[in-house]
Amino acid sequence: MCIFNRIEELLAGKESFALAVIVSRFGSAPRDVGSRMVVRRDASIIGTIGGGLLEAQVQRIAMEVLGDGKPVFRKFSFTAKEAAQMAMICGGEVEVLVYFVDALDASNVVLYQQITEALRLRKRAWLITGIPQGCRTAAPLQADGMGGAVPRVLPGSGNCGPETPAGGPAAQLQCLVKSDRTLVGQLDDRIAQALSPYPAKAELVSHESNLFFVEPLCNEGTVFIFGAGHVSQKLAPLTAMVGFQTVVLDDRREFANRERFETADDVIVPSSFERAIDGLEINEQSYLVLVTRGHAHDKTLLRQALGTKAGYIGMIGSRRKRDAVYEALRKEGFSPHDFDRVFSPIGLEIGAETPEEIAVSIVAELIRVRAEKNQ
Repeated sequence: MCIFNRIEELLAGKESFALAVIVSRFGSAPRDVGSRMVVRRDASIIGTIGGGLLEAQVQRIAMEVLGDGKPVFRKFSFTAKEAAQMAMICGGEVEVLVYFVDALDASNVVLYQQITEALRLRKRAWLITGIPQGCRTAAPLQADGMGGAVPRVLPGSGNCGPETPAGGPAAQLQCLVKSDRTLVGQLDDRIAQALSPYPAKAELVSHESNLFFVEPLCNEGTVFIFGAGHVSQKLAPLTAMVGFQTVVLDDRREFANRERFETADDVIVPSSFERAIDGLEINEQSYLVLVTRGHAHDKTLLRQALGTKAGYIGMIGSRRKRDAVYEALRKEGFSPHDFDRVFSPIGLEIGAETPEEIAVSIVAELIRVRAEKNQ
């Protein structure tokens, strides 16, 4: 379950909390931009922004935010010594926004319902959060992770002063913009339009002296696993675990069912593989994994897959099997350029033999391709 689902649950239970988000990163840092951590009033956390020194100090800041409701936007610098303590190669910087999310504010409830809906439907959307002015302060990490006073936001520092409403930026300046440009939330529509076209990856964007954190949702991608055999059964939990929406398809209901694929987002039983891709929403964020029970089915699916805009097409099998499938499709009019899109044999070369090992090699390749797309 992703952190947005957990946030929605907390709000449904009328529990307010502090939310910490990494909004920029330079150099080496344990987690990427967009990483989130919920800090509850009992000091327990949900999610992580990297652990260690950074997380400990952000937790302290979050407890202050829970007390006074004022957002904090702070830059943390890692020296070489601190980087070594966090098992990083070299130092770097991250900027973290910490703000109060009020469960009694109906706009927060609606916003996170919209976010989880967008994630569930895999619809392209961007979450835009306004960064309060006057809150940007620098703070090197304390060597022991807890010692020293955490710098406080001074009264009267722009939008972070005493006049700031308790809701922080989430209540004042946050919205979700869907791919059809539908605006959900309280951000001024003119600002949302001015920030368009929205970035392909999370980043800070300036507009008229204001700073916004704009992040795309649903960019983890959807993995369509064709075939529900032993490899697929080991693969589906792993793809879900690393954030892919996971859909399993097989024409055998005794194999493609919820009992065998509990973690899959969807299990589909087409009448045959001949038109299995028809009706699926395939785009650049789609990853097609062909691991059926035979060469003929893989060839049938590869023929269909090459006609899509899928960002990844992988086919299991030996090089000899792959070449035989390619030769058959070449006679149907496909070119070597078409086959350049295909990862086959599928997976990274790690000497995998068992279904479990093969699944790991496939997921590793999917992660690498996704990372390259999101750079």
